[in-house]
Amino acid sequence: METAKKIKVLIADDESIVRKGLRSTIAWERFGMEVVADAPNGLKAWEAFLEYRPEVVITDIVMPEMDGIELSRRVKEVEQRTKIVLLSCHRDFEYAQQGIRLGASGYLLKTAFEDEELEAMLEQFRQELQSPPPADGQDGERLEAMLFAWLSGHHEKFPAELARLRGGTWHFNGEPLHLYLIRTADCGSSWSGLLLGTGQDVRHLCEGTVIPYGEEYCYWAVPESLRGTAEGLLVECKSRCGKLKWSRKGALQDAGELKEAFQSLHKEAELERIYGVSGEDWPEPIWKAVRLLHENPAADWSASQLAERVGLSRSHFSILFKKAVGDSFIAFQYKRKLRLASALLRDTGLTMQEIAERTGLGDSKYFSKWFKRCTGQTPSHYRSQQKGEASRTD
Repeated sequence: METAKKIKVLIADDESIVRKGLRSTIAWERFGMEVVADAPNGLKAWEAFLEYRPEVVITDIVMPEMDGIELSRRVKEVEQRTKIVLLSCHRDFEYAQQGIRLGASGYLLKTAFEDEELEAMLEQFRQELQSPPPADGQDGERLEAMLFAWLSGHHEKFPAELARLRGGTWHFNGEPLHLYLIRTADCGSSWSGLLLGTGQDVRHLCEGTVIPYGEEYCYWAVPESLRGTAEGLLVECKSRCGKLKWSRKGALQDAGELKEAFQSLHKEAELERIYGVSGEDWPEPIWKAVRLLHENPAADWSASQLAERVGLSRSHFSILFKKAVGDSFIAFQYKRKLRLASALLRDTGLTMQEIAERTGLGDSKYFSKWFKRCTGQTPSHYRSQQKGEASRTD
């Protein structure tokens, strides 16, 4: 009975001395663990993972057949709760950081780590794995944090979580899904609160399928068979709160399509937040043009190129753009690049050359001259000023 409750561990390393050493030198029983398998390469490790479903995987980064990064990616797609420790003989932090972004819990140098380092990780894993899974409310907060971090570019855990959701809570017998982004700004209530006001029992429709995103947004996954019910609820809530807005992407078959839908809806919401308008407020070609500009910040689009991409003549595009947006295309580009450059200087540690490349402004020398002409400040002075003000308000 006690053996069945032990936490299973898989060790993957192409050096047999490392595998044997880890098996024999760590007091696994002390952490309620047992090593159920070890593997000399990534492919055999993946096969062992599918057979034993261990809760802890300790893997070398550089291995034949399949490396530790690919192994980590596959493991996290199947089981998000599995803990992964990466090992390497050299300080290849780029690989390690890639593994951390995929969801690995830690990184150790084989040639330098002390047993105490690994044991501290194992004790932490024991506590986390033996604690009960989070309740629905906690799970919503966890998903919100993961989604925010992913959309902000901080780590890549959420796509793996999407794969897990699509295989579990969001499976719905394989039906296509429709993903809604709901905005409740100025409604005086969250989406859940608005639904309570309908007096209907919608737990079957909302339980486990709503991910909050701040106070005024949430994402909602709805299966094809319940889309009509969902649209009815949205319309009913909008009849009581005219400020309610939503966007939808569908029909989505797999986790990859869901990932693209989250990104697309997020970009649309960002454009609405920046310009105070939605796709309904601008003609479709202009909305498409603005999206192209924001999705490709380093591209140096001309009015002719963009007009061709959205199916308009250059003259028609320029007239329609100025009428809808309020700025000429050139003035809009100027303001957009300045806004992006200022944000990168303020919020990142990118070099001037990197910012010049990301904004499509050539090299760092030209970028510095351009920024000073626009603002009256050099980029470095603007950055130090902004960082100083931020530290004073912290």
